[in-house]
Amino acid sequence: MRESELYVKYTRVWIPDPEEVWKAAEIIRDYKEGDSILHLKLEDESTFEYAIGPKDKLPFLRNPDILVGENDLTALSYLHEPAVLYNLKVRFLESNHIYTYCGIVLVAINPYEQLQIYGEEVINAYSGQNMGDMDPHIFAVAEEAYKQMARDEKNQSIIVSGESGAGKTVSAKYAMRFFATVGGSASDTNVEEKVLASSPIMEAIGNAKTTRNDNSSRFGKYIQIGFDRRYHIIGANMRTYLLEKSRVVFQAEEERNYHIFYQLCASSSLQEFKELALTSAEDFTFTSLGENIFIEGVNDAEDLVKTREALTMLGVKDVHQMSIFKIIASILHLGNVVIVSERDGESCHINRDDTHLQHFCRLLGIEQEQMEHWLCRRKLVTTSETYVKNMQHAQAVNARDALAKHIYAHLFDWIVEHINKSLHTSTKQHSFIGVLDIYGFETFEINSFEQFCINYANEKLQQQFNSHVFKLEQEEYMKEQIPWTLIDYYDNQPCIDLIEAKLGILDLLDEECKVPKGTDLNWAQKLYSKHSASGHFEKPRMSNSSFIVVHFADKVEYQCDGFLEKNRDTVYEEQINILKASQFQLVADLFQDGKDVAATPSSGKASRVNVRPAKPQPKGHNREHRKTVGTQFRNSLHLLMETLNATTPHYVRCIKPNDFKEPFIFDSKRAVQQLRACGVLETIRISAAGYPSRWTYPDFYSRYRVLMTKKDMTIADKKLVCKNLLETLVKDPDKFQFGKTKIFFRAGQVAYLEKLRADKFRYACIKIQKTVRGWLQRIRYRKIRKTAITLQRYGRGYLARRYAERLRLTRAALICQKRSRMVRVRREYLKTRRAVVTIQAFARGMFIRRLYQEFMLHHKAIIIQKAVRGWLVRKKYLRARNAAVVIQCFYRRVRAKRQLQQLKIEARSAEHFKNLNVGMENKIVQLQKKMDNKTKEYKTQSEQLLVVNTSLGSEVDKLQKELHTLRSQQGPSTQVVSLQDELERLRAELQEAHAQRKVIELEFSNEKNDLEKRVEELENENSLLKKEKEEMNRRIQTSAPGKGGDASQKESRIQAELDEERQRYQNLLKEFSRLEQRYENLQDEMKFQPGHRRNPSNQSSLGSDSNYPSISMSEVGDTDDTIQQVEEMGIEKAAMDLSVFMKLQKRVRELEQERKRLQTHLEKVEDLNNRKGNETRSSTSEEDINADLAYNSLKRQELETENKKLKNDLNELRKAVSDKASENSSSNELQDGYSVLLNQLKEANDELEVRKEEVLMLKAQIVNTTRQLENTIHINSNDVSEITNNKKPVDVVNAVDTVESKNKAQDWGYLNEDGELGLAYQGLKQVARLLEDQLKTQSRQHNDELEALHTQIELMRSDLEKKQEMLNHFSTLSPEALVEFSIEQELTRLTNENLDLKEIKEKLEKNERKLKKQLAIYMKKVKELEVTQASRSRPELHRQVTVQRKDKDFEGMLEYYKEDEALLVKSLVTDMKPQVVSATVPCLPAYILFMCIRHADYINDDQKVHSLLTSTINAIKKVLKKNGEDFETTSFWLANTSRLLHCLKQYSGEEAFMTQNSGKQNEHCLKNFDLAEYRQVVSDLSIQIYQQLVRVAEAIMQPMIVSAMLDSESIPSLAGMKPMGYRNRSSSFDCEDGGPPGYTLQALKRQLGQFHTTMADHGMDPEICQQVIRQLFYSINAVSLNNLLLHKDACSWSTGMQLRYNISQLEEWLRGKNLQQGGSIATMEPLIQAAQLLQMKKKTSQDAEAICSLCSTLSLQQIVKILNLYTPLNEFEERVTVSFIRDIQNRLQDRIENNQLLVDTKHTFPVLFPYTPSALSLETVHIPASLNLNFLTRV
Repeated sequence: MRESELYVKYTRVWIPDPEEVWKAAEIIRDYKEGDSILHLKLEDESTFEYAIGPKDKLPFLRNPDILVGENDLTALSYLHEPAVLYNLKVRFLESNHIYTYCGIVLVAINPYEQLQIYGEEVINAYSGQNMGDMDPHIFAVAEEAYKQMARDEKNQSIIVSGESGAGKTVSAKYAMRFFATVGGSASDTNVEEKVLASSPIMEAIGNAKTTRNDNSSRFGKYIQIGFDRRYHIIGANMRTYLLEKSRVVFQAEEERNYHIFYQLCASSSLQEFKELALTSAEDFTFTSLGENIFIEGVNDAEDLVKTREALTMLGVKDVHQMSIFKIIASILHLGNVVIVSERDGESCHINRDDTHLQHFCRLLGIEQEQMEHWLCRRKLVTTSETYVKNMQHAQAVNARDALAKHIYAHLFDWIVEHINKSLHTSTKQHSFIGVLDIYGFETFEINSFEQFCINYANEKLQQQFNSHVFKLEQEEYMKEQIPWTLIDYYDNQPCIDLIEAKLGILDLLDEECKVPKGTDLNWAQKLYSKHSASGHFEKPRMSNSSFIVVHFADKVEYQCDGFLEKNRDTVYEEQINILKASQFQLVADLFQDGKDVAATPSSGKASRVNVRPAKPQPKGHNREHRKTVGTQFRNSLHLLMETLNATTPHYVRCIKPNDFKEPFIFDSKRAVQQLRACGVLETIRISAAGYPSRWTYPDFYSRYRVLMTKKDMTIADKKLVCKNLLETLVKDPDKFQFGKTKIFFRAGQVAYLEKLRADKFRYACIKIQKTVRGWLQRIRYRKIRKTAITLQRYGRGYLARRYAERLRLTRAALICQKRSRMVRVRREYLKTRRAVVTIQAFARGMFIRRLYQEFMLHHKAIIIQKAVRGWLVRKKYLRARNAAVVIQCFYRRVRAKRQLQQLKIEARSAEHFKNLNVGMENKIVQLQKKMDNKTKEYKTQSEQLLVVNTSLGSEVDKLQKELHTLRSQQGPSTQVVSLQDELERLRAELQEAHAQRKVIELEFSNEKNDLEKRVEELENENSLLKKEKEEMNRRIQTSAPGKGGDASQKESRIQAELDEERQRYQNLLKEFSRLEQRYENLQDEMKFQPGHRRNPSNQSSLGSDSNYPSISMSEVGDTDDTIQQVEEMGIEKAAMDLSVFMKLQKRVRELEQERKRLQTHLEKVEDLNNRKGNETRSSTSEEDINADLAYNSLKRQELETENKKLKNDLNELRKAVSDKASENSSSNELQDGYSVLLNQLKEANDELEVRKEEVLMLKAQIVNTTRQLENTIHINSNDVSEITNNKKPVDVVNAVDTVESKNKAQDWGYLNEDGELGLAYQGLKQVARLLEDQLKTQSRQHNDELEALHTQIELMRSDLEKKQEMLNHFSTLSPEALVEFSIEQELTRLTNENLDLKEIKEKLEKNERKLKKQLAIYMKKVKELEVTQASRSRPELHRQVTVQRKDKDFEGMLEYYKEDEALLVKSLVTDMKPQVVSATVPCLPAYILFMCIRHADYINDDQKVHSLLTSTINAIKKVLKKNGEDFETTSFWLANTSRLLHCLKQYSGEEAFMTQNSGKQNEHCLKNFDLAEYRQVVSDLSIQIYQQLVRVAEAIMQPMIVSAMLDSESIPSLAGMKPMGYRNRSSSFDCEDGGPPGYTLQALKRQLGQFHTTMADHGMDPEICQQVIRQLFYSINAVSLNNLLLHKDACSWSTGMQLRYNISQLEEWLRGKNLQQGGSIATMEPLIQAAQLLQMKKKTSQDAEAICSLCSTLSLQQIVKILNLYTPLNEFEERVTVSFIRDIQNRLQDRIENNQLLVDTKHTFPVLFPYTPSALSLETVHIPASLNLNFLTRV
């Protein structure tokens, strides 16, 4: 559509305004093309007719409200000057946001107020974040530069520019602070602190107060911060440009000289500055020209202290500092030197008694007479002669001022050079980031040489900026494959050529300077004649001494006066020669010729543009000195541009909002001037010339789907839907382009789409409103009609009642008037009468009282005398009595304190009942466990009884069937009787089994009742103890009834003071540990060569190797009997016959496995028997099952017997080997004995196997035969009885035959007399049974394999289906997408394979290392034991055995020799791994160390105690330093250190710690030493470890918190409720790497659970665990809230819902871990309130009141920030209004709080280690052999 069609009714536009630059208006009548007037309505509701001429353009259109306040100006739909200005104004005034993006430029508006947005927590929040994800900030630009340097390995530059007072220096300072914090140096050289320390120095010597800025930088600087390959700061370098030297000798009104002059004058009263002879700054000419020497809010004396501290940090010695201050003071004295003119006016002189000249010469160490002479004269040199000429007064003053400027400039260069030397490093620089703080475009009423150079530099920078912006736009279009069309942008190369080209302004200026009598006017005439035809050069109409240059920002008129003088920068050589001969080395070095000559080659690094001009006499070595200031500046500027072009630039444009330095006042005129000058509008113009608006396809689809048809909504491809929609709505194809991932729009097209969308919604709303309003009006009419009738009825009744009431009131009024008049007259009479009587009474009384008073005066005098005398006596008595009372009070207070202390001790002793209760609870648990075991036994017996019943039932059924068969075949009554007898017998057995079951049940119930009674008794006893405990607590509480109310307050106050004191102490401890760490690092640097650093991973790997071998019981054998045998024989003897020991133990393990397998098989057979009892047909006979059971039971018995025999044989062999080893003298004989014993053992084992199988077969056959015989006899008797008892007719003969046949079938011995054939048959049956078992086993294996194959087939089938789906997906993809998808799949597959192979390789390497290490340890140990065993004598073995027997009287002490202390510390601390003691007693190293301390205390060896504790503490510190990032190691040593602290308290012998000890533990208390001081040392160490543990945990959790709490979608239904895509940043800031991986809340909870599990496994006290979790929850709260306050588009309703859900999940996790009482949830309260704030209503005053009452823990700044950042989910939700935010601010302005925006992420709660005694007795501590502590002896 055409542009004119947009100018319809209700469209909002911008029109020019002389005051506000641009004014908003609204069209009230549709505009038609050709109209000359546009009818508008202004914001004040007034109408305005905007004239439109034939060549005039229509006014600019306003952006939709949804884009107002956008943090990136290029994201606006309409890109023009008024839109940019209004957006900046809204953000600055309404939201108080000083930063805004404009493409690649960060626009920074000076707030003239200190904002709390630059703290370390803000740096941490921006560190690692993508630039488009966070609010605009200088830290975001710095982070982007740092990230691109690390990612692209290319140098970066940050260019900060702007007017004086716009905040350039502060922005550059904060950027450097960010780099110093994020890229801190890897060593302790504190390079980053030195970089920051250079700022106060440069501000002191290079900044001054101007009319526009109190701290204006009067020079440009470029600081290169160098980084190594790990991107740590290693050094820095500074270049300076164009120092304003004229300020040294001249300042305008209300301006000051450089700060350093006023700092010295303010500190002149100090003793060390007495020799400078300084007074107030008002007394010196160079500091009083501005007529105001003070700056509001600035203390110059304090600033000098900071300057001196910075100089000291940079390595400037105190001597050099005083030399610098002397030179600066001498400049002040030089300015006060009075030059007196002679009468002739051609010469001048200086008085000899001029004190300032004396001070000047004294401070510089030069001769006064020479300086006095040459200050008034100069030397003229010709080719033949040399003349000395007197100077006029004006010339002498100019020469004096030039000398002062020259001295200060050289001193400035010397300080910069020294700073660069201090920041220089020998380490190779890998990359750097440069920060350019340079002056912006300047234009004043009078512009001179300085403004010309500044604007020339800005022309060069603007040219580089334009080309870079154009390049980025082109790269973006090429990346999205958009057709690229050439964009015309402003190129200021002609203006640059005018200045620097051949015969340009600078060349003509240098040429005029070379002319002997050149003047500024001659130079101006040359400019007019040479450049009058240039389009960028103009001549003023009314002046011949100035010229105009048309810069990119504006036209500037320069006054030619002073150009030549400033360009020459003339200083007389005679004065310089006097300074060269100074007594002070620093002054002489400043002006040496070699310095000036050498300065130019190094200008590539230092770039000092203020090098002095040439001296008058022609000398060959002064060629470099002849360079003019303009030439030097041009060269240094070219060098700067080369550096910038070789780096990736980042731009910061500082804007000054007003000229009054008032906070948050926006002057639109001044802002527009600066926006035009700094290139922001040029960036907007370049963006607007292309496709400024860019939307991703999903965001466009979600935003404008309301414009789609129902048919379009059914299409799955959203990209195609978007294309169809745009082709339908926008007819001009040039207005948009389709990229790979985005849609690009011309300027204004998004606003047009927004208009169509709004029209669509408006039409729908009108239709809805029409229907609803009609319905409401009908309801309203009916309601009004009904109300009118009711009102009429009530109104008529009311009028009648009112008339009747009026009549009653009239009659009542008459009566009331009559009565009231009577009462009024009577009252007046009575009043008069009372007055007369009263006057008479008072008069009579007055006369009587006068007489009475005369009589009473004398009487009172007597009484007063009596009272005074009595009072004096009583006063003396009371003073004495009060003194006695005070003494009594103090004495009673002392006794009360003692009683209170005793009561406190008794209160703490009440904790003993708690320990008793714990014991009772343990007994109850044991009894309950015993009850459960009995229950299990009862269930097992019940199941066995059920099995027996089932088998008997099956036998009964079987016998009944046989009986039925016999009855059918024969009918004799004898068989029936026998069968009936058999049935009766079975029934009797069944009844007997039932009786046994009842007996068992009765026993079980009795035992259960006994246990329940016992439990009840224990519970009663427990309740009684609790009651006694409560009674004692009640007594303690009621002991001081009068102090109840105050006691709690006093206790809370004392507790708060204690927490504060603990916090301060722990902070000091943290600082001490940091200094100690730094001291150790410095020591390490002294030990090792510079640059050499040991790899931490190498240290950890080397540290894990142990030189001391160990024998692991789990590798040799893990049965209890084996361990007992090893303990009885000793480690040396057990390891001596290691091979025999391992083989025997292997055999024992095999037998144990066989026993378990048989037990399992027996259980399976029993289950099979139970199942077969229920079936009608059985495939296996009862005899076979019994045979199997018998065989298995015998085999198990034999295995157990054999196991015991093998153990006995093993012991005998071991004894024999040890005896033989003690007898033999050589190792060869011992080896022969080993081989013989091994052979014998092997043969015995083989023979034993053969015999065992034979015996088992025979025993099983014998048992089966015996059982079958018994069963046959029993069955025969039963058959006979059943046959005889049966009353039915049966065949007796058949029955007899059946019985005989059964007997023959069952009795296999009847075949022959010897029974050999039967034995053979039974043997075959056993073999067949074994074969059947093997067959069943193979069948089971086959079934298992078959199931595995089926599973594999299913997996392959699913894999095939996935591949089929992928193939179908391939067919739908385009060729390009297919190639890309194939590459991604292949990369994924190769990555997975690589990871799998890598994991397999690591496992193999790990196993290989482990096996090699074990092999080496075993070989070494065997050799050592062989040698030591051969060298020992037999009595030593007997002595060792006797020592082993004394273990029964173990007293809980460990003895060691002094020389073994290092080995003890190495084994327990240095080489200790938490996994080694994971299966033992928690905190085992702490117990072992304390047991060693106990022995040293027992033998009264204080040196041993001191040495052991000191070595242990130092070793723990080294281990923690080595494993500083390992949470498990830190947690392990925190648990052990705290346990050691508890042991030192528990066994200290103090009564306060002995109340919960057992009698045995009290016996183990320390006897000789008081280790209270060491307890404090160990406590401090515990605090340090706790702080390190918290740091490690926070570092691990840091990357997870933001992603888990804010980004991850824990509630899937909220995925579609995020803010829409119109808030996205432009693509120039897109990050290709995608940022960090996304963590979920579950991952965060798993990490917390891992922390808690690790601490619990290490035996850490639950109270300490709770404190750690509390600190971690605080970190979660701080990081989440900080990112919420800074994260772009995070403040929305859906985010609040997500946060509340995530916090509830964390609360549930705390409850699951039983940690809800630790105060962790309280630390999350600010985040909870922030989430609730996001979900609350934000419209009315009631809502504001609710927010103020709810958000009690949030600061005012945080609440306002959240409200400002609140993002509506859609256009139907309104933004938070400015008036509502102001209402919140007014309500909360009286709140006393720390009004800080971000939460301090470094805050640490004070840790408290509550005393937790151990119930473990020291004598029961077992030391595993794997610790290699065999040198310790139990005592």
